[in-house]
Amino acid sequence: MSQFTMFTTPWCGYCHRLKSQLDREGIAFDIVDIEQQPDAALTVEQANGGNQTVPTLLFSDGSTLTNPSVAQVKDKLAALA
Repeated sequence: MSQFTMFTTPWCGYCHRLKSQLDREGIAFDIVDIEQQPDAALTVEQANGGNQTVPTLLFSDGSTLTNPSVAQVKDKLAALA
């Protein structure tokens, strides 16, 4: 079961790095490509002052993290548990 959604683009190096780190940690998440789903880009813009900054993570409580470290993601997931 995924614990959050990662908004990304195919060309984003930061996204690729975070995805691989999360996979190594066994953390489940959904991926949404904002170039393939333009409505999702609006979610990213709302979280980032109008900018399409990725990776942006959206958690079950409605909060977001932009370009977080794995440690920040783990801390957030612990707080939600």
